[in-house]
Amino acid sequence: MRRGRENADPDGLHPPLPLPRTRRGTVNDAMPTVPAAPFAWLRVVHELADDLAVDADLRDRAGKPPHDEVSRLREAGLPALLTPQGPDGQGVDWRTACTAVRDIAVADSSVAELLAHHHAMAWAPRLFGAPDAAAALELRAVREQWLWGGDADLPDGRTDTGLTLTPTADGYVLRGTRPLTAGVSVADRLVHTARRTDSGDWVVVHVDPAHSGVSAEPAHDLLGQRLTGAGGVSYDDVPLAAHQVLGVAPVDEHEILPFTALSPLVRRLLLVQVGLGNAEGALAEARDISRALPRPHAMTVLDPGGDCGPPPTDPYLLLAYGELATAAHSAAAVVERATEALAQGLETGPALGAGERADIAFLVGAAEAVTAQSALHITTRVLELTADAPAPSTDPGLDRFWRNARALTAHSSAAHRLRDIGEHYLNGLPSSLTLRA
Repeated sequence: MRRGRENADPDGLHPPLPLPRTRRGTVNDAMPTVPAAPFAWLRVVHELADDLAVDADLRDRAGKPPHDEVSRLREAGLPALLTPQGPDGQGVDWRTACTAVRDIAVADSSVAELLAHHHAMAWAPRLFGAPDAAAALELRAVREQWLWGGDADLPDGRTDTGLTLTPTADGYVLRGTRPLTAGVSVADRLVHTARRTDSGDWVVVHVDPAHSGVSAEPAHDLLGQRLTGAGGVSYDDVPLAAHQVLGVAPVDEHEILPFTALSPLVRRLLLVQVGLGNAEGALAEARDISRALPRPHAMTVLDPGGDCGPPPTDPYLLLAYGELATAAHSAAAVVERATEALAQGLETGPALGAGERADIAFLVGAAEAVTAQSALHITTRVLELTADAPAPSTDPGLDRFWRNARALTAHSSAAHRLRDIGEHYLNGLPSSLTLRA
């Protein structure tokens, strides 16, 4: 059974493009230059998803650092694709980036999470830095196909990132440890929030992990999302130039620009796209398995041997798939509304108002809560619906989707999001929606 993108649309949620199958490596051969149109980019994304789907189960079980996966991303040009759209034609718009992440997640949500963090961190120069410096850095990142990693959540006064930045005569020195951060084993640049030792201000910095003072320790034996390159990272007197400090991350919500405060929402909504794609992939896989299950008593002209009869007609099976397809469709509708709202906020830029930012946070929180509940339900239920599938020699590996859903929702409680949404809706208080990661 092929786990390609065309199998991932159980109810017309995400209509696929009619793409040919391609062997690994042919994406770059067919695309010597970067395609500018979103449609052309989505063709490349679909081909990559098709490639990743072929061995997703095997790679997940091996759980190795994703060096091979990153090579595939580079062959397809995705590090350059998933950067903010710029005046010189680089990158893509927010909507296209979300579609790309979700499409990849259908095939391999670990690689999709790697891309989600990459795109979120690629926004850091624009959200925290000065426009001219951000534009120059983005162009360099595209030209050199940087893969971004790290974390740049806004501090809330109670957070301690474990990193300090000390001014020196010719720049700064970064010290400290992050116990778990995204992409440390494969990223070309890591983004972090660190506290200045002289002023106490929080600042956002980017670091070259190739420096000898940077030590990365990949995480092992993860329950799910095993191929994200996550791990711990330590900085032992790592020198940073002034241009590696992107900008200040104010703790006081009244001091921070609403546009800058979109930073955690960018990351959170991209991870929602990963969770939704993972659930859609699980449902599509289960559908194909249920269709192919032997039905020995169904002898027809088309199937005289009785090994595979007409489509399933068990009313309880149909009811179950109807419920799951509706859950996926409902989550997709909420996610797409949040995606559009955040797209408009990013396009507005520094002129974004605090009320508009709170409304976007409201929709992103709703997307997180609905998708988390739907994804956990779908990935659990499909295990029950396919329990009669032949195994273990033809194990479909549906447990991968369930494990990935658990990992994606472990650090974002739906109850907390719903409480925040309720406070905003009932009392009109945007504070909990403003800075909470």
